[in-house]
Amino acid sequence: MSGSMTAEASAPASPAARGVGGGGGPTRPPASASRSRRSRREGRDPGLLALPAFLWFLVFLVGPLISVFYLSLTDATTLIAPMEFSGFGNFVAMFTDPTFWIALRNTAVQVVVVVPLMVVGGFMIGYYLMLRPPLAGVLRVLFFTSALLSVSAKAMIFYAVLQPNGLLNQTLEAVGLGSLTTTWLANSDTALPVIMAIDLWSGIGFLGILFAAQLTSVSGEVLEAARIDGCGHWRTMWHIAFGMVRGFVGVVAMLQFLWTLFLSATTVLLLTKGGPGTSSTTLSYLLFAKAFQQNDIGYSQAVGVVLFVVGVGGAVAIRAALRSRA
Repeated sequence: MSGSMTAEASAPASPAARGVGGGGGPTRPPASASRSRRSRREGRDPGLLALPAFLWFLVFLVGPLISVFYLSLTDATTLIAPMEFSGFGNFVAMFTDPTFWIALRNTAVQVVVVVPLMVVGGFMIGYYLMLRPPLAGVLRVLFFTSALLSVSAKAMIFYAVLQPNGLLNQTLEAVGLGSLTTTWLANSDTALPVIMAIDLWSGIGFLGILFAAQLTSVSGEVLEAARIDGCGHWRTMWHIAFGMVRGFVGVVAMLQFLWTLFLSATTVLLLTKGGPGTSSTTLSYLLFAKAFQQNDIGYSQAVGVVLFVVGVGGAVAIRAALRSRA
């Protein structure tokens, strides 16, 4: 008996008992178990990955937005002075202020004129650049130049051009059109159109470069088929190329609308300061003037609420009108 026990003790353990496969290697878990563990790892809550961006959004966007609505309901004159809740008093003062309605009208004119002209003109420039005309590289650089200049540099350039003895008036006199000369920035009839012209000059070339880059995604076979079918450049541009990048056009139009609505204050401040009188005052400049020149924070944030509502409503409408139908 002792011999049999010794033999059993000295006998090698079976592969299953040793945890070793028949090939002498370590036993691997079943493939299904490995896939299950991988699926559990990959199936972790994706919200954890978005958490840093979500916190950034809350702190730097939602937080200031809430403060705008809160300050619009107070009598704040500065951000460090004591303030009291005033309800809708700032909105009543704003809606009964003639300057607000002038600023609203000027903003509406600016948006309605500048945004369509800039988007349509930019798309046409982009289509032309997509055709790779002679000196296309040089043209791209020239169109992009305006985007490389700071707002203050642009303002100084146009201030020199538009002053009473500036380049524009001298040119008009030289070609026999002296009767058209005027004080462009000090004339209530021309101040706002000049601001809009500067906006167009500043942005149309940049939009053209964006559209040219997007139009490279249009299939050359589609454009060639249109040419064979007898479509000229005009029909190809608007009936084929525009439709194929319609969604991108909607995004660009929406962003340009927001840029024009919110960022016109800088050019107005540097060139006209809202004048003469209030002829070139826009909502964004009115917000700046009330907050930083007249120390009326509550009123300025009431204007900010109006800008926010107009901006959201306009962006949604533009996006819905120009979203891709594919």
